[in-house]
Amino acid sequence: MSLKNRVSLVTGASRGIGKEITLTLGRAGARVAVSYRTNKMGAQRVVNALRAAGTDGWAVETDVTDPARAKELIDSVVRHFGRLDILVNNVGDFEWKPVLESTPEEWHAVVALNLFSVFYTSKFALPVMRRQRWGRIVNLGAVGAERAFGQAKISAYSAAKAGMVAFSRSLALEEARYGITVNVVNPSIIDDKELSLEEAQRMTDARFPVGRPATAQDVAEAVKFFASEDAAFLTGQVLNVSGGWML
Repeated sequence: MSLKNRVSLVTGASRGIGKEITLTLGRAGARVAVSYRTNKMGAQRVVNALRAAGTDGWAVETDVTDPARAKELIDSVVRHFGRLDILVNNVGDFEWKPVLESTPEEWHAVVALNLFSVFYTSKFALPVMRRQRWGRIVNLGAVGAERAFGQAKISAYSAAKAGMVAFSRSLALEEARYGITVNVVNPSIIDDKELSLEEAQRMTDARFPVGRPATAQDVAEAVKFFASEDAAFLTGQVLNVSGGWML
């Protein structure tokens, strides 16, 4: 699944899953724009790792919840690399709060980060990909999002991720004739090394038939597949990287 000569943009790429996706695409040969909002030092470390691996990386600060800045992000990537082939909408976060305790501003901020940002970056990337007659958009969801799975205290996040799946499928139908595919990767709980051994074991026993939580690398490999030529006939698909959880 070589991505040689492809240019990729990964949002929220300075740490965590975004960082691992970036490095995985880079190891496959892609040149990668590392988008971040506040973690400049982390983004630069990712760029340094890309260059050490023999590919080109470039860090760019932005806020993808702002449509004007999202447009400038896409424009700047195209100016820097000359093209844009792969867009990975990884950025996203949530707050643990019941609906009654959530302010309108907090609710809107979570939806903007997890849903509106995907619309903004995709909208501005599409003209570039259409001209190329080739493009890959991979959006990061959450396990169960395709079924509008709800969970207490993360209503905004759950609603946004379910909406993002519907948006991705709609976009896949619109853009297929231009050689652009749109797919979703739904990560489950990630083993981020911050859990205690007891917590990880309890989660594993209760939720993961394969016997362990997912890793960021598991998620990154799924993204790489959808970004590759091998997945050219797949669009509008949702892949749960969950180890069998919630089947």
